[in-house]
Amino acid sequence: MIRRDFEAVFERFDAVVAPTTPTVAFRFGEKISDPLTMYLNDVLTIPVNLAGLPAISVPCGLVDGMPVGLQVIGKAFDEAAVLRVAHAYEQAAALHLEPAGLAERGGGNHGI
Repeated sequence: MIRRDFEAVFERFDAVVAPTTPTVAFRFGEKISDPLTMYLNDVLTIPVNLAGLPAISVPCGLVDGMPVGLQVIGKAFDEAAVLRVAHAYEQAAALHLEPAGLAERGGGNHGI
C-alpha cells in the first residue's frame, strides 16, 4: 500500500521533497537516555525504506545552531533523478552551515 501511494504521486511528480526528521538534530549525547525519542526521529524515513525507494538527505538550514535535513525521494530505480534534485537544491541554496560546537569537537567548517 505504501509503495502504491508513492507510485500514484510519481505519476504527477518526478520527486518528493520532505523533512528528513520531525525535529532538528540532537546535540551530541543529548538523547542517549531517551531511545524512544531517538527511534521516533526516524519516522519520516521509514515509509521510503519500506517502499524500497531511493532517497537522500541534504542539509537545508540551521535552527538554534542545529542542522535541519531535507529528504529528496525518487521513483524506484531512479537514483539519478534524486541526485540531480539534491544537487540542484544544494547549488541554489548555497548553504555554508556549521552545526553549533562542531569546531570545538575538531570538525571545522566543511562547507556543508
